[in-house]
Amino acid sequence: MDQTALIDQLCERYPSLDVVRPSIEDACTRLIACYEQGGKILVCGNGGSCSDSEHVVGELMKSFELKRPIKHIVQEKLAAISPERGSYLAQHLQQGLPAISLTAHSALITAVANDIDGDIIFAQQVVGYGKKDDILLGISSSGNSQNVLDACIVAKAMDLKVIGLTGETGGKMKAFCDTLINVPGRRTFMVQELHLPVYHVLCLAVEHHFFGKMEIKGYKGI
Repeated sequence: MDQTALIDQLCERYPSLDVVRPSIEDACTRLIACYEQGGKILVCGNGGSCSDSEHVVGELMKSFELKRPIKHIVQEKLAAISPERGSYLAQHLQQGLPAISLTAHSALITAVANDIDGDIIFAQQVVGYGKKDDILLGISSSGNSQNVLDACIVAKAMDLKVIGLTGETGGKMKAFCDTLINVPGRRTFMVQELHLPVYHVLCLAVEHHFFGKMEIKGYKGI
């Protein structure tokens, strides 16, 4: 299923999201281009958006809806290295789309908060992980979370693309986003209810692009 059909389905289920359809389309295009160039996605947010960050990575790093066998050449090498366990791994491992949740590293997060400044916990990780043409996906219902804002600022300085997922005002984040998906609503729980179907369709669009018409033996991967 192509990107347009997936977004059509999204807007049929959630008509209020039609207003941000162009931004969703642009975000899908940017994510696909990032992976085609060998990049990765960094994701961050607080509270419910922290959980959303982990959720996004979970959908990208393993199969979401489609089968994702690893490259045939890697399957062959695994079987050669270990005929028993390697063959099992070759059949069961799934091709991941590289993504890192910046919310997951509790030791690093607490070290930065304790030793430097709690507001720059995500910014510090962008410095360490970020490469030109990677994407930072910043999630904030208000668009004003300082640690997410700082990550966006650093990402721009390091030539990453920034996708913002916010409520309708966009908050301060809108000044630093290449693509802003500012879903309608201002109350936190209502904004978060719309964030989930949006990032689901982003993950689906990327997966369908890379794995929707895959021939296993000829698979070259990303």
